[in-house]
Amino acid sequence: MRETKYWTWHMSAGVVILFLLGLHMLIMHVGGITHLFAPHTGEAISKENSLFRDSRMFFTVTYVLLLGVALYHGLYGLRTILFELTLKPAVEKAITFILLVAGLGLFGLGTWAAIATHAIAIAGGRG
Repeated sequence: MRETKYWTWHMSAGVVILFLLGLHMLIMHVGGITHLFAPHTGEAISKENSLFRDSRMFFTVTYVLLLGVALYHGLYGLRTILFELTLKPAVEKAITFILLVAGLGLFGLGTWAAIATHAIAIAGGRG
């Protein structure tokens, strides 16, 4: 029952990733044409447009959310693949622990980077 819950979260994370990456593709690749979240003329990836997006809390929150669901989806998928090797229970516990610590560390680092980028953008790009 417990594994079913984690697998359901894994599938739900995939749906959220699909939505957030679709939104990212829309903004970054169609934004230059529609000027959606790219109010300055030029490319959607220009410094001015990047600072505009990074100064919005919406983007900071979606970056952190995308990071969290992508890490969970990827690391749980890796854990599932490794467990198919029929390892000893002690090795499975070690793998789970290592992936949990790595995931939390990467999530912390990525969250810090998103918040720092937001703060730099609020300051006008003068980090």
